[in-house]
Amino acid sequence: MSSPAAANQKEEFKLKDTKPQLGERWPHGGTRGGGGWISSERATSTYDLVEQMFYLYVRVVKAKDLPTNPVTGTIDPYVEVKLGNYKGKTQHFEKKPNPEWHQVFAFSKDKIQSSVLEVFVRDREMVGRDDYIGRVIFDMNEVPTRVPPDSPLAPQWYRLEDRKGESKVRGEVMLAVWMGTQADEAFPDAWHTDASSVSGEGVYNIRSKVYVSPKLWYLRVNVIEAHDLEPHDKSQLPQAFVKAQVGNQILKTKVCPQKTTNPMWNEDLVFVAAEPFEEKLYLTVENKVTSAKDEVMGRIILPLTIFEKRLDHRAVHSKWFNLEKFGFGVLEGDKRHELKFSTRIHLRVCLEGGYHVLDESTMYISDQRPTARQLWKNPIGILEVGILSAQGLQPMKTKDGKGTTDAYCVAKYGQKWVRTRTIIESFSPKWNEQYTWEVYDPCTVITLGVFDNSHLGGSGGKNDSRIGKVRIRLSTLETDKIYTHSYPLLVLQPSGLKKMGELQLAVRFTCLSLAHMIYLYWQPLLPKMHYLHPFTVNQLDSLRYQAMNIVAVRLGRAEPPLRKEVVEYMLDVDSHMWSMRRSKANFFRIVSLFSGLIAMSKWLGEVCYWKNPVTTILVHVLFFILICYPELILPTMFLYMFLIGIWNYRYRPRHPPHMDTKLSWAEVAHADELDEEFDTFPTSKAQDVVRMRYDRLRSVAGRIQTVVGDMATQGERFLALLSWRDPRATCLFVLFCLVAAVALYVTPFKIMALVAGLFWLRHPRFRSKQPSVPSNFFRRLPSRADSML
Repeated sequence: MSSPAAANQKEEFKLKDTKPQLGERWPHGGTRGGGGWISSERATSTYDLVEQMFYLYVRVVKAKDLPTNPVTGTIDPYVEVKLGNYKGKTQHFEKKPNPEWHQVFAFSKDKIQSSVLEVFVRDREMVGRDDYIGRVIFDMNEVPTRVPPDSPLAPQWYRLEDRKGESKVRGEVMLAVWMGTQADEAFPDAWHTDASSVSGEGVYNIRSKVYVSPKLWYLRVNVIEAHDLEPHDKSQLPQAFVKAQVGNQILKTKVCPQKTTNPMWNEDLVFVAAEPFEEKLYLTVENKVTSAKDEVMGRIILPLTIFEKRLDHRAVHSKWFNLEKFGFGVLEGDKRHELKFSTRIHLRVCLEGGYHVLDESTMYISDQRPTARQLWKNPIGILEVGILSAQGLQPMKTKDGKGTTDAYCVAKYGQKWVRTRTIIESFSPKWNEQYTWEVYDPCTVITLGVFDNSHLGGSGGKNDSRIGKVRIRLSTLETDKIYTHSYPLLVLQPSGLKKMGELQLAVRFTCLSLAHMIYLYWQPLLPKMHYLHPFTVNQLDSLRYQAMNIVAVRLGRAEPPLRKEVVEYMLDVDSHMWSMRRSKANFFRIVSLFSGLIAMSKWLGEVCYWKNPVTTILVHVLFFILICYPELILPTMFLYMFLIGIWNYRYRPRHPPHMDTKLSWAEVAHADELDEEFDTFPTSKAQDVVRMRYDRLRSVAGRIQTVVGDMATQGERFLALLSWRDPRATCLFVLFCLVAAVALYVTPFKIMALVAGLFWLRHPRFRSKQPSVPSNFFRRLPSRADSML
């Protein structure tokens, strides 16, 4: 028997229903009509999945006619906004009597303990106390309240007062002060001054932010041939190959098997490129002199903007390019930069717009659209997520001798990333921020992660620490229903599985076009170019890795940056690595699939041994009926599945999937297995021989692990046909079973068998390269992979 402590621990790892005090649909929100939402524009303007929070906003626009320092004759002005014990400062400008700041400060209404708001204008001094220039005082009882969609409050000029407030002084400042909610357009860019212990860049890094992933393209370089190659040693014919580089990506063609001055390769090299195209294509033709020495025979640098953008599989015109070749003297310092254009290379280069550039695992894909915007379809729904709060977070670092956490949440769906503001020094942060995404396919996954901001001081690490992750597959959600749950934040550490807290979310998936959504279930999962001209498995792995690196670099250059460790964790950069725990979990997923067959065989054995005479007699009757009337076999099977699907509707899942610790085999993982999972790659073991063999084992086993997981996924998708995990898919399949049962009953069995055989043996001319409709429908079904840690 399990102990009460173990039972409580298992309960802690489960999903919990919550009942947050969500706001009513705010005045600017959409309204529900008889057939659903009135329009997508109104649906996206709602802000009712979070608790309404009020803030005092202070917009500091600019100042004019400020007095200069009588000693220096200049002024370095800045504004300090003070409300009780909380204060915020704008940046200062050097020697500028008419500065412009355009900064917004936000004070939480719950923390307001003062009846007046003071706005000071000061002159920054290098040494000593900053000089006082003037101030403006606002009575909190007279501050207006503004709730969207009210018109924005226009800023006004205010004359500065002296310290005692008895007289006006020289200078004016333009301000706007109002009470608003987190739905205000000023909220994302506001500096939340309740983080009074944070200043400078740290204050900038705690704000909420919306990011957009760079637009990624596949660059296909078809290296055809080269003419008139000239090696350094003219007495020997070259054995040539081509090396191509785009950014940090380097690929090489195979070495031409013949030694010739006119080699041919006709080989494709595929890269990932991001708009705007900052990188260039570097091509060098090299001669394989020895196994350890290569010599450059020519090179060319081409900007990516000159290449054609292809939207389908039509042929692209090839071009000849002249190669630059540098002659060499006897000594290295005697280089003669004589460009010789006798050497040429034949290329066919294009930017592929018909593919979707994968930057995340296909199991947790959040976007399936091709790169070219011309190929996009209309959205079929709206996803709204209210990031409410977190509870029971663990201390991630120490500050002033005590444990603390500065938590923020990141959500990723499609090309849009969002980051909530950082709540300083709180184990129960409340964000109450709502975000909206357009949905183009319901068979996609949104990923949310909670992190600790390690760049605000304290003795934490250099990277933002992971607190936990949540995945939600949209197809498992009922439309127009608000899901309010508290998700456990689970992290696997070398010491074992640990719960880091809980994340409280409110999620709603709104359908804009039910017919379009149903139509998508019959379409391929990815754009058709992935099936007409597919990439190899090795190519996809390499291209996905390069795409993730590009996304991480671009988002790391944003302000404030979304750091590399955050992007990699959200995109599961290490999902392909070997893990004994994951391999065990995938193996037992397969074993569980056969549990139904095992139970059926046991039941048949009981029938054969007459353990239940009534059941055995009924089976005999059914057996004789099917023998006498074989045309009833298939209709009976489909009718039976139809009845099972209808019966299982009562037991359909009522909540989204979440991380399942038992399924992930995380609760019983051994210490040595965890040590292996968290080992570096390559391994950090001492012996060189062990390192080589160990790395080879992990590399091979990682692929086996993926294949086993794919097998388990296919079986789980089959079980999902009648489980109502995806209510729309199950409804379609149940109706199909009913129609099939009737059709098979009406149509003679011999005709059905003849048609099925002829269809199976049809000529290749009548076969399409794209997947069949049943295959498309089956691949869109959910699996338990969403619940894997």
